[in-house]
Amino acid sequence: MRTWSFSSAGTLFFGRHAVRHHLQDACERVRAKRAFIVTDAILVKAGLLAQTVEPLQAAGVAFDVYDKVTPEPGVELVRECITAARASNPDVIIGLGGGSNIDTAKLVAMILAHGGDPLDYPGDSRVPGPVKPLICIPTTAGTGSEVSPAAVFTDTANHIKVSCLSPFLRPNFAIVDPLFTVSCPPKVTADSGIDALTHAIEGFCAVDNEMFPLPSGEKSVYQGKNPMADAMAQRAITLVGKFLRRAVKDGNDLEARDGMALAGTLGGLAFSNAGVALVHAMEYPVGGAVHVSHGAGNGLLLPFVMRFNLLHRVPETAQIGQLLGNAHNDDVPEAAEAAIRGIEKLREDIGIPLRLRDLGVKEEMLSGFAAKAFAIKRLMRVNPRMPQNEGEILDIYRAAW
Repeated sequence: MRTWSFSSAGTLFFGRHAVRHHLQDACERVRAKRAFIVTDAILVKAGLLAQTVEPLQAAGVAFDVYDKVTPEPGVELVRECITAARASNPDVIIGLGGGSNIDTAKLVAMILAHGGDPLDYPGDSRVPGPVKPLICIPTTAGTGSEVSPAAVFTDTANHIKVSCLSPFLRPNFAIVDPLFTVSCPPKVTADSGIDALTHAIEGFCAVDNEMFPLPSGEKSVYQGKNPMADAMAQRAITLVGKFLRRAVKDGNDLEARDGMALAGTLGGLAFSNAGVALVHAMEYPVGGAVHVSHGAGNGLLLPFVMRFNLLHRVPETAQIGQLLGNAHNDDVPEAAEAAIRGIEKLREDIGIPLRLRDLGVKEEMLSGFAAKAFAIKRLMRVNPRMPQNEGEILDIYRAAW
């Protein structure tokens, strides 16, 4: 195995009441006198903004709030948020919410530091240097954005989600308070939870570190499968298998909320080092076209991509079956099949759509999706089975349709 590294947010605070106990400390450590909070109206109504600003007020940190973020934000909304942040002139950006809010906060921090437009930066390692200090507080358990180097938004003109990947987009502080996920409704809990599982599985099944096919002269925040990412992914998969159904069924099940909050963060740590792959590449054009949540799109596609990859990852897939509690003997091929069947059953149990047609996807859209997905080489090269052409991806879409 060649040399590998492992990166995260600068500091991770985790546990119930973590925001109350540690947000002030985080602001003091970046010497912030003014904060700009990126969130949404639902979280304002749920009282989570009030809980966030309480320690800021106690510390004498002034703040402005942008509360208009919507799921899967388009570039126009991101630009509007950036304009509001410039007027605020903050010392620190605070992302409060799910992946969409946190990713928007990352993009604000990037543009305030380096200028330009969000569409100048999609791709791998294109951010030229450190961004504005960034504190991220997730209110869903799944995206892992609070520890990752990725910021996703929608290029609305081209109907596709795009991602900025850079080590400079890892937050200075991640404050993960499971109590902040209690108000998360069942559908969002399900979508974000299956997203956490997808992150963990794609990281665990990524191309081997020593085989990672990075062309000469290119940089990547992803590096393929490695022991540290494997350890994080395995624990995340176990936690999802134990707690996701419970969290969806009863949002006040605090043990399940604790478990899923940890699963989301561990999945984020796994994928943000090893990489995500074909599931994500295929979801981006789907999400851009029909505006499904990222988690639901990933969850729908996950078992179909696992079956495509299976011959290259039989032992790993069998281990996934054991970690999820779906495999009950030592027959490796059978355990691998049990893993895929178990994920299909999990999707059904928590209400994830089972077919692309259920999302409003038309059959004639699939070839265009395949062309767009095949073009995302930074994700294709992470996949353990490299698709050789658009036709192989189209076959997966057709199976999922």
